[in-house]
Amino acid sequence: MPPDAVVAVGDRPTLLAAMATTAWGIPGNSAEAAGRSRNKLAARAAFAAAGLPVPSFACVGVDADPRRITAEFPAVLKPLALSGSRGVIRADNPDEFVAAFERVTRLLQLPDVRLERDEAHDYVLVESFIPGEEYAIEGVLTHGAFRSFAIFDKPDPLDGPFFEETIYVTPSRAAATAQEAIIAAVGTAARALGLQHGPVHAECRVNARGVYVLEVAPRPIGGLCSRALRFRDGGRMLSLEEVLLRHALGQSIARVHREDTASGVMMIPIPARGVFRSVGGVDEARAVPGIESLIITAKADTVLTPLPEGRSYLGFIFASDSRPDRVEAALREAHRRLQFTVDRELPLVGHQ
Repeated sequence: MPPDAVVAVGDRPTLLAAMATTAWGIPGNSAEAAGRSRNKLAARAAFAAAGLPVPSFACVGVDADPRRITAEFPAVLKPLALSGSRGVIRADNPDEFVAAFERVTRLLQLPDVRLERDEAHDYVLVESFIPGEEYAIEGVLTHGAFRSFAIFDKPDPLDGPFFEETIYVTPSRAAATAQEAIIAAVGTAARALGLQHGPVHAECRVNARGVYVLEVAPRPIGGLCSRALRFRDGGRMLSLEEVLLRHALGQSIARVHREDTASGVMMIPIPARGVFRSVGGVDEARAVPGIESLIITAKADTVLTPLPEGRSYLGFIFASDSRPDRVEAALREAHRRLQFTVDRELPLVGHQ
């Protein structure tokens, strides 16, 4: 018998989930729409066709000569199908562009990337840098209609040369008109991709020219970040996952709304490449007013790799308070109290 519902919780499973829902005839997205959402070139083209603002962009093969590529500076280079800002590098001049291109193409040859056997990894997207404030949006599509659950501010500047995300705080402190424009743009972008039903995680930048949608993924927020969101249905508290499962099963979520308090998460950045040994100050960090939990997910004695090559964080800090600025302050203070021990990685020497 077919399942009652399918929900993808990561980027790679979105395509499989779309194929499964189509095969079983249950609400979901088409494989074509899921594929477009994972491919930055296809997404840019779809957004442009829908009339959304997009940066200038071009796609080049990994075997191209970067000295012959015409770029508008500052430029941003991106793998077509990696997530979490992995491989995203800003270049401000031709020399930086060549170095960034070579770095991205080396990344695309790493074994974990090649194992995906995705033709998109043979290409690099080159686009003009988009200035402005960046936001993340969490929501759901119901037969094409988009509903926003939360807009997260990203208070740390994301101007490069790498684009490591750190703090998310909701509710957003953006003006009401800006928030309305963000929600409308994400809905338009989702329809432009052909997405129809299920969870949505979107990223966008906002400046005087409008809302630039960076991506719309048919999945919820990644890692442990969903713990920064809690919902109420009457007197009952719900996790984001429970809300999405209810929705996938066809149950009404009309009365479900995010809790009134402000909340946020810090994805603890990797301070340097090396062998992770320990974290000190954890109890002191947890004692900061407003901090709800602190989880170290990195394993001791493993090699840490920061962005742009890396794809993980050291852990997560969660906070809540009556005001978003206090949530942000608590996250920063808790992080300040942590001390990381990362030893230099020793090179491997082959035996003769």
